[in-house]
Amino acid sequence: MSLFSPKHPPKSLCILRLSAIGDITHALAVVQEIARFYPACQITWIVGKVEYALLSQVMPENSPIDLVIFDKKTGWQGVFALWKQLKNQPFDALLNMQTAFRASILSLGIKAKYKIGFGKKRSREGQCFFVNQRVNDPDNPHVLDGFIVFAEKIGVAKFTPHWQLNLSLPAQQKAKTFIQPNQRNLIISPCSSKAEKDWLIERYAELANVATQQGINVILCGSSASREMEICQKITALCDNQITNACGKTNLAELTALIQQADLVIAPDSGPAHIATMVGTPVIGLYAYHNPWRTGPYHNLDNVISVYEQNALKEFHKPSSELPWATKLSGKNLMAEIEVKDVVNEMRKLGF
Repeated sequence: MSLFSPKHPPKSLCILRLSAIGDITHALAVVQEIARFYPACQITWIVGKVEYALLSQVMPENSPIDLVIFDKKTGWQGVFALWKQLKNQPFDALLNMQTAFRASILSLGIKAKYKIGFGKKRSREGQCFFVNQRVNDPDNPHVLDGFIVFAEKIGVAKFTPHWQLNLSLPAQQKAKTFIQPNQRNLIISPCSSKAEKDWLIERYAELANVATQQGINVILCGSSASREMEICQKITALCDNQITNACGKTNLAELTALIQQADLVIAPDSGPAHIATMVGTPVIGLYAYHNPWRTGPYHNLDNVISVYEQNALKEFHKPSSELPWATKLSGKNLMAEIEVKDVVNEMRKLGF
């Protein structure tokens, strides 16, 4: 049963989703749909510091969504500061779209008639003890579908996720410095949050060689973190032809603009894969440890190259449909099972 309706809309809502970049892009589509459906509703979104750096740069200037930063590095001091900031701001409902215990602690100091959490299959870390309403578990396992049911819980009509973005002119101009306008542009984003989810360095280089031989401009992207910088340097060194190493040379807004201007993105289970979905650029996701039907690029799930299912059967002797929702595999070097030819074949399906 929906808690609100167009005849009885909420006046104020609080969204609690702090991280990470990929999940934030998913949540953005849902929060923007809520804002469209209830245009008079005041929406406050509590978000992490890094994620704020992205959202504040890609959301339209006239967005009705008020972003409030929570920096987890500030610990209890940050928790108390957030509670103080919101103490005189009661909400009709809090949508706690993050199962982390930290988010549940934060929710204690937020005043809301309804505190809404995940359903039985997706609720973790004791979130059920911090909410008084729960959404229905969706049939589709994807993270984004798990956010959509929050919108349905508050009466928003069914919708297909889409994003309304406004990338700044400086971000777009910076992105253009890496783009070759007379060539097809391929972005390879080689790194994920954990090294085990990365594909092999030599295979990224081999793939880049295949692409450059076809006249494609290959661009490596990544953050300024030392691990990512080192990996991109190693890939560049292994390439036979010149490629563009943009790793560490863009902020999140500029990276988003770069992905938007490219023709294709290839990435493991990482934020750039979901940014590509957000800006409408085709993406080939490379997956082994997490179920791509749960965490893959939402609009390009058919283009994912995954060895998850076969390894889930080896490890648990069950198909993924019979495993707990967030099951992660524990095998070693699973990404090595993805071959260059698999990626090249998928590129051809997409016209490359």
